[in-house]
Amino acid sequence: MNKRISDYNGEPVTAVIVGAGQRSLIYAGYAERYPRELRIVGVVEPNPERRRLTMERFGIPGENAMASVTELCERPKLADAAINGTMDELHLETTLPLLQHGYDVLLEKPIGVNEEETLRLQDAARRSGRTVMICHVLRYSPFYQAVKERIAAGSIGEIVNIQAAEHVSYHHMAVSFIRGKWNSEEKCKSSMLMQKCCHDLDLIAWLAGGARPVKVGSFGSLMQFRPERAPEGAGTRCLADCPIERDCPYSARKHYIDQDRWGMYVWENNHLGATMSREEKLASLRADNPYGRCVWRCDNDVVDHQSVIIEFDNQATASLNMVGATSRPCRTLHVTGTKGEIQGVLEDGYFVLRHPDPRAGREYAEEKITVDVANDSHGGGDLRLVQDFVRTLRGERPSISSTSLDQSIYGYVIGYAAEQSRKSGKTVDLDVQKPERFYSAQ
Repeated sequence: MNKRISDYNGEPVTAVIVGAGQRSLIYAGYAERYPRELRIVGVVEPNPERRRLTMERFGIPGENAMASVTELCERPKLADAAINGTMDELHLETTLPLLQHGYDVLLEKPIGVNEEETLRLQDAARRSGRTVMICHVLRYSPFYQAVKERIAAGSIGEIVNIQAAEHVSYHHMAVSFIRGKWNSEEKCKSSMLMQKCCHDLDLIAWLAGGARPVKVGSFGSLMQFRPERAPEGAGTRCLADCPIERDCPYSARKHYIDQDRWGMYVWENNHLGATMSREEKLASLRADNPYGRCVWRCDNDVVDHQSVIIEFDNQATASLNMVGATSRPCRTLHVTGTKGEIQGVLEDGYFVLRHPDPRAGREYAEEKITVDVANDSHGGGDLRLVQDFVRTLRGERPSISSTSLDQSIYGYVIGYAAEQSRKSGKTVDLDVQKPERFYSAQ
């Protein structure tokens, strides 16, 4: 089923979901909105309940529901593409056979959990001739896309400096990186920087316009969420033995029941429509649900704040600050060029374009550019990514935001080097000319 461009003839691209998690289902949801463009025809999921619920949602026949990628690849090619939303450490072992079997792949970030895996996937994609796009959805948000277009048009001249920051809210920090499945590098194999901020590193590399990163330094630690920092009187589980739960901003009851946040993580198969009563949820949090634990008494080991500094081969510089447990979640951006600057906050839905104005009584001229901020998360980028993937497979020209694997590699070069720098206490010089080796420590 290795289709040529002309073979589509208006037919929808077909896809198999690999790993029926929350992210995969968001991307697959494009088929429900635009059935003439994408059709889901199969699912690979080891959990039988998730497999069943996904079959029901997308009308997948029983013979096209499988427990493993091995099972999928032992049979004739089922679809044009695979939407791979498996956990980070499974990306390499699931994507390699998909490519060998002729599937184009929409792959959830990060590409791999280390530089070796990332390079192996890049090499495999090149050898297979298949399309691999990485789910760096922020490139597709109207905010960042408009910023990129202004930079590409020369509105601020040559880039001198990029300052980016991601402020991870206290409730997101708690659910994902303290209580949740990305709280330990040993368990999920990805650092906090690469799991949460590979989006931001990708944006920096993308906005830099092809400049090569040559030097990286980074600092960060787990400062707040440790047992010795627990408030006086704190228990081990919010609803079981904690006398200060009522006044605690990290109360599991407040986050996951009263505010009804993060249900797709906290409650089993919630993203597939499974429901629980309030009483069942309370009982779960009191018992063994990991999301009912005190945030100061978990098994987390990833950083809760980190700073990265980058130098490019054209002498431009950049910085990224990841700050965990902030009151307001937001991403900020300030790009300074030789002729002007761009500054904004993603969640505000606009950015400003400034230029020097030396006329008497003035200092600078400013233009406000308003962009649409959709409700489908990541500033409206999720479904725009899938749209670009579908159109690319049909032979249409990729958008300015294209996240092909080759076009996504520099953000990973920076991220892996940043982790080496943070752990070693040394600045890292990159050697991106040699594909077999990302960098060498100095």
